[in-house]
Parts: sequence; C-alpha cells; structure tokens
Amino acid sequence: RILEELAAERVRYVLVGGLAAMEHGSSQLTDDFDLCYDRSRDNLERLSRVLLHLKATLRGDPKDLPFKPDVPTLHAGLNFTFSTVAGDLDILGEMDGIGGYENANQGASDVDTYGVRVRVLSLDDLIRAKKAAGRPKDKAHLLELEELKRLKRKRPKRSSPTPFRTPP
Repeated sequence: RILEELAAERVRYVLVGGLAAMEHGSSQLTDDFDLCYDRSRDNLERLSRVLLHLKATLRGDPKDLPFKPDVPTLHAGLNFTFSTVAGDLDILGEMDGIGGYENANQGASDVDTYGVRVRVLSLDDLIRAKKAAGRPKDKAHLLELEELKRLKRKRPKRSSPTPFRTPP
C-alpha cells in the first residue's frame, strides 16, 4: 500500500535500506520501508498527503504527542520514523555516506514491482551508506552486500534487477 500511495501522489524518492538490499539479492529480511525523498516544496506537499492517508504517527513517541506530518513540519525536520496503517516507514532527507535525494537518485535504477515503478538505490551506494552508518547490524549485512557486488561483476548484465518477491 505504501508503494501505491507514493505512486498515486507522484512522490519523488529512492528506495533505500533493507528493501533496496533485497532488490539487489540480499537474503536479509526487513520490517520497514525506507526511502530517501526529494525535499522540494512540491514533493513535500505530495509526501505530506501520503503520510496523512497512511495515518502516519511518529514511531516510539507517546500517542498523545501532537504531530502533523505537514509541509512545515517535514521542511523543519530531515529524517523521520513513522508507524502507519501500512507498516513502518522511515523517510530520510539525507543518508550517511550518500547525502540527499539528488545523490541517491544519481546511481539509482528503475524497477517495476507490484505494478509500480520504483527508483532503487544502487548496490555501491547501499554499501557506502551501510559503511557510513556503522551500526552492528549494518556491519554484518555488509559482508553479504559486498559478496553480491562481487557476484554481479562476474555475471552478464541484465536489463534490470529482479523485482521484489512476495514471501510464500
């Protein structure tokens, strides 16, 4: 549903994090949807509408804390972690090791998944971001991502990465 809402509003973003890693062949499972978003005013308006449709609340904050994911709030902040009716959603204005949307989008590729066209962070940028984040879970995941990169160099090029698969 998150993909559908983002597509319906034509939000400009790049899929990053665990789902991007899965797109590149990672076996690591993730329980959230991470994206790096364009911070232009028109895109913040579209993103705000998506967050309102998804009934986004700040993840981990008290339920009675007043919060509205409107344009001024999104503009004043940078990175947000939300709980939504469709699952956890993290939106990143900037990523360690990468920077903002423009940098993330540069090497990204287009993938069709569940009938939606999605920009996916490149494997090289994903590795760079994981290294820069330096969290224990990222360090463990790096071994797999670097092996995937090595394997992809050996394989003949494909027109696009394999789409997401629905778990059995």
